[in-house]
Amino acid sequence: MTGDIAVLGAGMHPWGKWGRSFIEYGTVAARAALADAGIGWQDVQSVVGADTVRCGYPGYVAGATFAQALGWQGARVTSVYAACASGAQAVNTARAQILAGMADVVLVVGADSAPKGFFAPAGGERPDDPDWLRFRVLGATNPAYFALYARRRMALHGDTPEDFALVKVKNAAAGALNPYARYRKAVTAEQVAASAVVADPLRLLDICATSDGAAALVLSSMEFARRHGAADPVRVRAVSTVTPTYPKAVLDLPDIATDSAATVEPSPLGFRASIARAAYEEAGIGPEDLSLAEVYDLSTALELEWYEDIGLCAAGEGAKLVREGVTALGGRVPVNVSGGLASFGEAVPAQAIAQVCELTWQLRGTAGARQVAGARAGITANQGLFGHGSAVVAVR
Repeated sequence: MTGDIAVLGAGMHPWGKWGRSFIEYGTVAARAALADAGIGWQDVQSVVGADTVRCGYPGYVAGATFAQALGWQGARVTSVYAACASGAQAVNTARAQILAGMADVVLVVGADSAPKGFFAPAGGERPDDPDWLRFRVLGATNPAYFALYARRRMALHGDTPEDFALVKVKNAAAGALNPYARYRKAVTAEQVAASAVVADPLRLLDICATSDGAAALVLSSMEFARRHGAADPVRVRAVSTVTPTYPKAVLDLPDIATDSAATVEPSPLGFRASIARAAYEEAGIGPEDLSLAEVYDLSTALELEWYEDIGLCAAGEGAKLVREGVTALGGRVPVNVSGGLASFGEAVPAQAIAQVCELTWQLRGTAGARQVAGARAGITANQGLFGHGSAVVAVR
């Protein structure tokens, strides 16, 4: 049995701050994906919803929420939660149902109406919650954590704020070409440097916003796709949802300490790198086969880290790639040609699904002005709180 499934449809609701219900956004994205697939809602046999969250905790049972909004028709429903990796978990759940013969056509939806400012834990005293502890004990907001990682890169690899700014310039240029992006304006390195300091060395334009938005996919078995007339669809070939390996020797949000390595040597492969490796191994490809990648740029510095983690270069060489234009549109391996979170902002349950939407449009050759020429294979990568890995490999 092949492990491939077909991506028949992809749809999104534009991202921004609209002040409306996440259900409205998700329904728009779902209907767009169904229309793109040429599939009627009544033909969907399963709905997998990535849970909308409030401050790190599931707030809604998303599968049933979207099934009801679209009109009850008897489909099975599933809701998943894996923080920022929720969308990949939803894709993986749909894929498992399809490969197990439980459903031929599955609708995957993620949507959010995010709070203003950075995400913070819900109220109450929870000393057994590492996310609550890092806010309460350390005052470590997300931007502060991003800045610590940036400082680490500066100390270990000699990266500079100017290198970080180049990532924003690159992603903003791509986002300006994307009708779904929240921020559609090119910026200069000088504008990044002139923006307010949020957590030194990161400035306002180095850090992603929180956003409203939605994304959806219609996934099917390869046999159904052929019957439906899609002879050569984009295919999901691998989904990685791995967890870390003990001991973790580098601080990793939300944990505020490392594991002891006194008796066990740390793995030479860090957690994020292990996410990508598992996806490559399952797909039977390597980073040398990639046409493009969509990675989780919570900050400009973190994008450079992902270049290394997905195998585009050795450790410490991420800044060199962005300086040389390797990861820009027209470069050898463009990264975040959607504009990334720099242009979209975070809509937690939607973002990993949105990454797969971008791969789908690129591999179809329908991405318009941001099209990567001859795109044949791509990877998505992000990471959710509490040890949730997330990577999807799509091919054409």
